[in-house]
Amino acid sequence: MPSASSPNKTALTVFLAALALIGGVLAAVYMTAPKTTVIESGTLLQQPRALPAFQLVDETGAAFTNAQLQGRWTLIFPGFTYCPDICPTTLGLLKTVQSQLGARADALQVLLFSVDPERDTPAVMQRYVHFFSPAFKGATAPEPALREFAQALGVAYAKVPGATEQSYTMDHSAALVLINPRGEIAGYFTPPHRVEALVKDLGALIENGA
Repeated sequence: MPSASSPNKTALTVFLAALALIGGVLAAVYMTAPKTTVIESGTLLQQPRALPAFQLVDETGAAFTNAQLQGRWTLIFPGFTYCPDICPTTLGLLKTVQSQLGARADALQVLLFSVDPERDTPAVMQRYVHFFSPAFKGATAPEPALREFAQALGVAYAKVPGATEQSYTMDHSAALVLINPRGEIAGYFTPPHRVEALVKDLGALIENGA
């Protein structure tokens, strides 16, 4: 005759087996979960956002599409070559970041996304970005492709008339858009930009691959 404690023992055994199963599942999830990286100089999206198909023209006159965002991290800086202050300051800062990343800089491309296609021809962009670094790229597009790409990035810009037709300036977002190696928007680095923080954050992203 089974003892009165047998049902309790059976229930305990089932409970312990269930705990072991749950523990195994949680361990598997933990082992397979993607690494997470916390950045201090901006915000990472909880879920990276895919970019729609686009076509820009780069500083060599070649097409710049989604394919050029694959395989490495990209920092997109919206600006224009006639910018008197923020753009050259930011590109100069990114040159320093690139230098301090050392060998890790090979996993990162810097792209000036010009919001001034009227004046920023491929030749103009090439001279401008290569003044800061021969590895930097530039790209732009005529309307409406320019606005469509800007909206996909979450970038705003507006033309501000000057004293003459050609002396206008451009107001634009100053955040750096971070694109992951799958060509998705991964986050934003917001001003004021600091070399030390960007080197730390970008270095961690490159090393962790996340």
